Amino acid sequence: MAFFDLSLPELKTYLPTREEPADFDTFWKSTLDEARTYPLNATFEKVDYGLVAQETFDVTFNGFGGQPVKGWLILPTQRTGKLPCVVEYIGYGGGRAFGFNWLLWASAGYAHFVMDTRGQGSTWSAGDTPISMQMAAMHTSPAA
Repeated sequence: MAFFDLSLPELKTYLPTREEPADFDTFWKSTLDEARTYPLNATFEKVDYGLVAQETFDVTFNGFGGQPVKGWLILPTQRTGKLPCVVEYIGYGGGRAFGFNWLLWASAGYAHFVMDTRGQGSTWSAGDTPISMQMAAMHTSPAA
């Protein structure tokens, strides 16, 4: 059973039509410039789940408007040197849940960073990064 509507060669060259607002690039440039004004202030706090094959760290860093964002960094305990890292953003309504829910990639030898999306968690899985009322009031999007 096919999982895709196009063949692999067609998928490699496919470019969908995009309609962007006139101020799209300006909006994102100013948003990213503002984000860079806040220090990252990343912290990594080890969490002991009693696992022997993975190490889990509760990560907090500054996101949009300096608001803290939470994530899990899960590493294989048997590692040497740098590791490739899978970065996973949880979809709409989902949160990072518990670190022990995300053992697959670390079990395969990768670093795995599972990140809450600000203000999106706790509908179908628990999140730890709510959107503050102040941030909700500050949030703007490109004009439609």
